Amino acid sequence: MKITLITFFLSTLIYFSSPKNREKYTFSFVNNREDSTIITSTFPVKFGKVSDEYINEKRAIIDSIYNKFINSPFYSGGFIVVKNGHVLYEDYKGYANVKTGKKIDASTPIHLASVSKVLTATAILKLVQQDNIMLDQKVTDWLPKFPYKSTTIRTLLNHRSGLQHYANFPRLMKKSWNRKKVLTNQDIYDLLVKKKFRLVTPNDTRFDYCNTNYVILALIIEKATGLDYREAMQELIFKPLGMNDTYVFNYDTDRETASKSYRGNTIFPWDQFDNLYGDKNIYSTPRDLVKFDLATYSPDFIRQELLQEAYIGYSSKNVKVPIKDYGLGMRMRFLPPNGEKMIYHNGWWHGNNTSFVPVKKDTVTVICLGNKYSNRPYATLSMVSSVFYKKKTEIEKPLPPETECEE
Repeated sequence: MKITLITFFLSTLIYFSSPKNREKYTFSFVNNREDSTIITSTFPVKFGKVSDEYINEKRAIIDSIYNKFINSPFYSGGFIVVKNGHVLYEDYKGYANVKTGKKIDASTPIHLASVSKVLTATAILKLVQQDNIMLDQKVTDWLPKFPYKSTTIRTLLNHRSGLQHYANFPRLMKKSWNRKKVLTNQDIYDLLVKKKFRLVTPNDTRFDYCNTNYVILALIIEKATGLDYREAMQELIFKPLGMNDTYVFNYDTDRETASKSYRGNTIFPWDQFDNLYGDKNIYSTPRDLVKFDLATYSPDFIRQELLQEAYIGYSSKNVKVPIKDYGLGMRMRFLPPNGEKMIYHNGWWHGNNTSFVPVKKDTVTVICLGNKYSNRPYATLSMVSSVFYKKKTEIEKPLPPETECEE
């Protein structure tokens, strides 16, 4: 007790003796972890001030929507809303591991599911920026045995390659499929080379969301950098941005320590696709994803004209009134009545349901990561539509209680 009191006294004395710190930061405690209400970028970014009136107004609205549509006994995970680095709202609840009693807090990495694609796509853009690869380069330039000669890096990124979904490989191969084998990215590539599965559609003719595309992109990142994907993502994205709680899952070493995913209180079992990366398998926190989004406003991290390539839709050009589209690792919705564009990416893998919504026009980031099967994290889209676009559009409805599981 004496040691605790002394530590608290010294910490308080040091903090209040620094006018600079007192001016710039305020502190709150989240699950016993001292946590600033300011999140900063490691790259230079100029943002305007955020008034107390703005913070209080938005916080009240967000609190109401969050508690109505997301926060429930069926939700477990982390939620954050940030404006210019100022945390407007933040909450963590549930368990990373029910058996050990480990609770989720601000430093708990959660499986991003397909939100991982946003980071994989950004790594590709970084390599383009470094003149290492080109967006319209053929995949065969990097993977010579790749059997689909017209496929480009761009058509992998925007899901217009027509490749078969790796989840369909068992059906395509029937009795020759080994259901016990835990697959690697190289295995997927080797199967494409050996089996030459027919394309779903010819290259660059139609959008077809397909995880296989990003498995192949991860292999291209490895070829272009000379590093394995885990190391490459650390060097290109995580370390430069100070994303210290973010990593790429390793099936051989991380199964015991990684946050679990649940349906009710039942852990989802691992399956043979759990060692694939690029399309999924990045674990991160809401705060680390905010650091990532803040950096995208800095040309020192990525050139803005190159970043805009990710926010251009590739599939709705001939649609008179488009509802949704896909860029390079980013989804988009066109909100009625005037078709204003909202960019985002959702994810789902096992019991992990995730949503990443960067509101570029307002320099706002909204993130919801869940590890308990529910579509409640997707209510962030309706929240963003209502709060920041002033559109009363119900994009995603929460699951009715009888379809969610609580054990």
